[in-house]
Amino acid sequence: MEELESIEVPWLDTSDPQKFVKNAAKFNQLMMKYRCAIREIRTKFEVLDDEFSVQYKRNPISFIKTRIKKPESIYRKLQKKGLEFTPENIQEQLHDVAGIRVVCSFVDDIYTVAGLLSDQDDVTVLEIRDYIKNPKPNGYRSYHMIVEIPVFFSEGKTPIKAEIQIRTIGMDFWATLEHQIRYKKGIEGMDGYEDISQELLRCAQTVIDMDSEMQNIKNMIGQFHDI
Repeated sequence: MEELESIEVPWLDTSDPQKFVKNAAKFNQLMMKYRCAIREIRTKFEVLDDEFSVQYKRNPISFIKTRIKKPESIYRKLQKKGLEFTPENIQEQLHDVAGIRVVCSFVDDIYTVAGLLSDQDDVTVLEIRDYIKNPKPNGYRSYHMIVEIPVFFSEGKTPIKAEIQIRTIGMDFWATLEHQIRYKKGIEGMDGYEDISQELLRCAQTVIDMDSEMQNIKNMIGQFHDI
């Protein structure tokens, strides 16, 4: 990945020190707001998981990962949209600057925690993409939500958008390794790329079958109690 210094980012132009300091402060403040939004959403999921632990004697969430897009990634995404690198465009045009990945034990847990989050009166669901019921052609599966929540600061309430990805352990395992193999190793131009893609797709089907079997076993045991 290119270093930020090698990219011409007008908003972070260091030729004018005063302008640079002012713009850098704006950017840092905006990133702080996204970090706060992530903490708010993460807490919501952790509260739900704690409630399940006490009331149903199990945890539907295995773990949670969060991230904020790097400045160079934000810049490139705005460039593709033909937009300037401004705080207004970042907030209004990009929905995935703040990202939360929630990894669940079973497929039905995904829809349970997604539904419980959506029902909260301070969460606005802007978009849903269900790649579990409708997997991507490469085999990728996950449940994506774009949400907006209010975050309270000294200056008042600010609505912040975030992308939430909810998936099983198997889906996360496959997606993580598929990304490393396909994009980190630069295999697109090598001989046998189509064969590799087919193998990855076959592995995705194996994960689908495994998730289905584990869900069936969960249902058979009967000691787990759904809402």
